[in-house]
Amino acid sequence: MTTPFALRPYRIADEDAAIALWQRTWQEAYPSIDFAARVDWWRTRWRGELVPNATIIVAEQDGALAGFVTIDAAGYLDQLVVGSKHWGSQLATALVDAAKQRAPDGITLLVNKDNDRAIRFYLRNGFKHAGEDVNPTSGRPVLKMAWVP
Repeated sequence: MTTPFALRPYRIADEDAAIALWQRTWQEAYPSIDFAARVDWWRTRWRGELVPNATIIVAEQDGALAGFVTIDAAGYLDQLVVGSKHWGSQLATALVDAAKQRAPDGITLLVNKDNDRAIRFYLRNGFKHAGEDVNPTSGRPVLKMAWVP
């Protein structure tokens, strides 16, 4: 039997675990990209953009960080990261529901156009297609998605 997870606010002490989880999950999703080479860039972005400007909610299970979501005051969901052993579980849905509570007027996000698993997840959770774009950092095509209550 799996131990239940708990959601809680991010703490500065979570930084290393959150960054390691980001790297592992993105590496599993995109094995051809070297995410280890991006950790310094990500840590700078995490500290300089996300932590000061977004609410970060973490999911913890058995004392370990299992996932997190970032949502800013404008309702932009920049990151939803869930460890691969939790893919398909209720953990990601619980994190998105927590983000929805903090953004009652709606949420927007960008998702890589080739990330079918994530796109299906967002569609199941009430998001709709809202356009297309290109990620300015990676150059990859992305879908704009939106949830409107």
